[in-house]
Amino acid sequence: MISLVRPVFGKKEKQLINEVIDSGIIASGKYVEQFEQKFAKLSDAKFGVACSNGTTALHTALLACGIKAGDKVITTPFTFIATSNSILYCGAEPVFADIDPKTYNIDPQSVEKILKKQKIKAVICVHLYGLPCDMDALLKLKKKYKFALIEDSCQAHLAKYKSKTVGAIADAGAFSFYATKNMTTGEGGIVLTNNNKTDQLARQIINHGRSGHSTHTLLGFNFRLTNICAAMGIAQSDQIEQWTKKRIANASKLSEGLKDVDFIEVPYIPEDCTHVFHQYTLRIKKGLRDKFAKHLQDKGIGCGVYYPEVIYKQPLYKKLGYKKGICPAAEQAVKEVLSIPVHPSLKNEDIEYIIKTIKGFKK
Repeated sequence: MISLVRPVFGKKEKQLINEVIDSGIIASGKYVEQFEQKFAKLSDAKFGVACSNGTTALHTALLACGIKAGDKVITTPFTFIATSNSILYCGAEPVFADIDPKTYNIDPQSVEKILKKQKIKAVICVHLYGLPCDMDALLKLKKKYKFALIEDSCQAHLAKYKSKTVGAIADAGAFSFYATKNMTTGEGGIVLTNNNKTDQLARQIINHGRSGHSTHTLLGFNFRLTNICAAMGIAQSDQIEQWTKKRIANASKLSEGLKDVDFIEVPYIPEDCTHVFHQYTLRIKKGLRDKFAKHLQDKGIGCGVYYPEVIYKQPLYKKLGYKKGICPAAEQAVKEVLSIPVHPSLKNEDIEYIIKTIKGFKK
């Protein structure tokens, strides 16, 4: 079976985790600080605040950017539900903008239509599947309409937009280090920013609002990362650039081999973007997705639908009053997308087999 995802571990992870255990300081400490600095430097950010997971990183980023109860925050409905849930955690209201059907990322034109009609305090853009959003267009809107811009970079470690690393382009960026991400700490996340005030607020928010050892000046949370998780992150940070190159190379081979298959669309990559392929996502046309997915699985190739429904059609959001039809491009995408293996553990023969199997599908 060729798995859809496969975390990679080596001796360095074990060595550093053993060091933490031997030290007896397994909660937050010097390994967390080292990981924060290491990942921030990799991402060209001044500051990094490690969190317990990607969701708490998003929640922290919103709070550190001043989002509060009653505010409205624009985001995409075509992503994992944690993005919009983090808005709800602040007591704020998610407002959904449609996607660009070519990139699957939030469409700046759809965002501006909302901005013209409603008072919006923030926009969360999601660099979906590892492809950067149109940041120039979003930054232009930010300047015009005056809102906080937060990058959900949970799938986009080291992705670049016009040579700028995502997560450090806007007011704040949030990353996840969940087990299936391009690098992992098991569970974990980080908030990146270039703003000193945002950094200081985020550090308080994740640590019960502390401004000193026993002084608490705001309502915070226990969103801290542990030294054990950070030790794994330090080791993984040493490999992420190499793994990213392998993902990009694997994706290139897949796209070249599949470019003439008439019932699929391979991933679109704008010229000014570096796509890091957290997922390699095909668009399966002509209503063939389910039959095609079964064909792959029967042939021993893992695949998955990310995501099978837009967020506002989830039961929770229906209860909150959201209706279907808000974002037609996103509603179409959920019917057609299918992700196939692209991870760095793939061998050339695996990629050749995947291409051959896809071409052998009988419609």
